[in-house]
Amino acid sequence: MLVLTAAETLGDDLARRALAAVPGAGPLRRLGPEAAEAAFPGPAAPALEAARAALGPTPVDANAVPAAGRRKRLLISDMDSTIITVECIDEIADFAGIGARVAAITERAMRGELDFEAALRERVALLAGFPEAELARVHEERVRLSPGAASLVSAMNGAGALTALVSGGFDVFTARVAAMAGFARHRANRLLIESGRLTGAVAEPILGREAKLEALIALSAEIGAGPEDAVAIGDGANDLAMIGAAGLGIAWRAKPAVAAMADARLDHADLTAALRLQGMPAPGFG
Repeated sequence: MLVLTAAETLGDDLARRALAAVPGAGPLRRLGPEAAEAAFPGPAAPALEAARAALGPTPVDANAVPAAGRRKRLLISDMDSTIITVECIDEIADFAGIGARVAAITERAMRGELDFEAALRERVALLAGFPEAELARVHEERVRLSPGAASLVSAMNGAGALTALVSGGFDVFTARVAAMAGFARHRANRLLIESGRLTGAVAEPILGREAKLEALIALSAEIGAGPEDAVAIGDGANDLAMIGAAGLGIAWRAKPAVAAMADARLDHADLTAALRLQGMPAPGFG
């Protein structure tokens, strides 16, 4: 299936332009005001290249997904710069007056230029002495859900899927974000605190790339499914393993290495596009 998802409204003319570039594609099925899909006979790679070329520099994502087995039973997602718009560790650092220094390390780690676990320890060490009480203020003032996040989680919950937020960030934030977005489960790293201040250390073992993959496998097994029954969403290098193992791995506003490996990439549409990729229409469409 060729799936088109736009930042705003997707006009029929633009959708048909993409379909016309793919031999045998059609008919057009509307999935919402911002989305449409059509079957095509494959192979996927040249069809997708042709559709993207036809769309040109428009705010539309074109992706190709298998027609069979589209509906997933598990949603597992990264938190920072995915379900929320910020990197929480960078926001803590900004409150502490060392934002630029920590953000530079974060960027390199998310690009895969640094070992995630070592980079996390280095950044947390720089936060030693930060008041525990200020973490709530960081959340209140800086943390916002990404567009479509709550609708995505609500729809997956409503369809009977298990929803899990699995983050290389910190559980003090995942607990709050999971409640905001509606996730049933959350897992993350734990900041160590003594006398009301961060010690500069994080509890071991660190939840990183392999731990995210292990969470995907364990949560799938818990519901009697396999990784092929999961949709995994993330943006950084530490999401690569779970994105690669999931039946539908989605790169969300992702670093180049992640976008290149994922089954689908979303650079323009909001997070409800993860529903459209599964063939789940917006209310009133179908």
